[in-house]
Amino acid sequence: MKNYKFTSYFENEVLNKRSYLKKEWCMRVLESPVKMERQENNRYRFWAPIKELDNRFLRVVTLDDKLTIHNAFLDRRFKP
Repeated sequence: MKNYKFTSYFENEVLNKRSYLKKEWCMRVLESPVKMERQENNRYRFWAPIKELDNRFLRVVTLDDKLTIHNAFLDRRFKP
């Protein structure tokens, strides 16, 4: 597995706001996304279903290096 990092925003805001999230799920999304796209501000979006969340899709946003996780949330509108 790659050496993933987390921004302070992710550590302090995202994990507190979304207590259901697990870092391992975010890393799993990056390892096996069903979709990936470049976002504005040199960031990337990745989507994958999370079995433990009834296969709902988790969107993970990384910095330009695709290794530093900045944000993550369930994306109810995502359609594969």
